[in-house]
Amino acid sequence: MLYKKINLELIVVASEADAVVAELNAALDRMEESHTLFGGGIETAAIEHPGTRKRSALGHTIAAGETAATAVKSAYKTVAVALRAVI
Repeated sequence: MLYKKINLELIVVASEADAVVAELNAALDRMEESHTLFGGGIETAAIEHPGTRKRSALGHTIAAGETAATAVKSAYKTVAVALRAVI
């Protein structure tokens, strides 16, 4: 019979780690009711974030949208002032 090993890595805030491990164990217990699981376990290790958090692609997209909206508003005001000057 062929088996597959599933590895999962999660990074959570240290203060929430115990609660997350408890919920994962409960979820594994529920899975055992309908699937055959062999062995496994949950390991925890302390890590330190290597610096400032990097912005996600979504964050970059939102920031670009805000910049574009600001530019359009500025251009609108400039055109409105120029139109008033012409009239």
